[in-house]
Amino acid sequence: MTATNRRPRPGRTSLRWKIAGLAAATAALTAAAVGVLVHVWTAHDIHDRARARAFNAVYAAADVHRRTGALTEGARLDPPDLPASLRDPADGARHTAYDPRTEGNVGPSVWAAQRTGGPGSPVLAVQVNMSSELHTLRRLDATMTAASLAALAAATPLAFYGAGLVARRLRRVSATAARICAGDLDARTGPARGRDEVAEIAATVDLMADSLARRLRTERQFTADVAHELRTPVGGLLAAADLLPPGETEDLLRARVRDLRGLVEDLLEISRLDAGAERPVCVRVPLGAVVAEAVARTGLDTEVTPARPEPPDAETATAEPEPTVETDPRRLERIVANLVVNAHRHGAAPVRVTVTDRTVVVRDHGPGFPADLLLHGPRRFHTGAAERGSGHGLGLTIATGQARLLGAELHFGNAPDGGAVATLRLPA
Repeated sequence: MTATNRRPRPGRTSLRWKIAGLAAATAALTAAAVGVLVHVWTAHDIHDRARARAFNAVYAAADVHRRTGALTEGARLDPPDLPASLRDPADGARHTAYDPRTEGNVGPSVWAAQRTGGPGSPVLAVQVNMSSELHTLRRLDATMTAASLAALAAATPLAFYGAGLVARRLRRVSATAARICAGDLDARTGPARGRDEVAEIAATVDLMADSLARRLRTERQFTADVAHELRTPVGGLLAAADLLPPGETEDLLRARVRDLRGLVEDLLEISRLDAGAERPVCVRVPLGAVVAEAVARTGLDTEVTPARPEPPDAETATAEPEPTVETDPRRLERIVANLVVNAHRHGAAPVRVTVTDRTVVVRDHGPGFPADLLLHGPRRFHTGAAERGSGHGLGLTIATGQARLLGAELHFGNAPDGGAVATLRLPA
């Protein structure tokens, strides 16, 4: 398998925290808005009631003073602390004013004033202290603040829990999509509870997976059928070529038939890998020897660096045993050979194969792997070359399928100084 199909990393802030934060912010804004409204309404009510009390008190005091000449409790004539706006009220009219001043336990307050007679007569005034009502208002604000914080502390865990339910369902859908992307065509989210957007997304992903699986199975079946149907006529062509007289025509035809037979065999191999019909036969083998044999069979000029270098003096030094791995040597040779052929066909010399422990690295010095291959991995009949006739695009696809069958990791990359690098890591 390749390391090019990378799953996007989740963000630092999960959806659970975002929803919980949004719910907490909404609750805080709601509590603040309700608190402000209650405070404003209560403050206006306190001022209105204080004005009404002052107005009624000065009315009663003026009536008593007119009849008896006495001052009722709380009423005063021309008090020195009377607000300036009430020192010269209109004749016979009663007026009120708010006094924000505070002296000891008195204030803020509301004053009401009225002249006792004509112009120049004394002003009768009554002061209504609002300190107790305003103290009650401050206690109400404190109580509402504490209640809002308590409600916020209770609502935030509930919002976090509810957001976690949604996040878990979305992660389940995401995990299913990731499995489908990795090649598990049977992965499904399954029935989802509810009829919300998350359930709709899960159902859509399952429908997409069903459609994709049908298309891929149809494509694979078509590939297998074509390969099987071509195998017999290609064999007949090869037998017919043997009947031609030796010469240039016979050599050319035989070469083309061999190419066609190789294509058919590759298609059959891919169809067996897709169908899961292949099973590895693992034995313990020396990795360096298997790789060297695979490179030698290609007949291409390739430099091989063994897993352990030979000692400088073979007669006096004792060679260390070559490391071994448990794998299917035939499939390992197939992978290495395809990587080497691809490096020579699409890269440039020198081509080097390095073996270290359980890792085989094939490096060339050509233009490197195309960006599309690094992003999506190898695709059949897609060579990445502008010209035609330089391969069928099946070699890396077969190598990837065989590596997946062996449980190995096959990574494709480009060297910083140029050239393609294919790294095969066998399982421990």
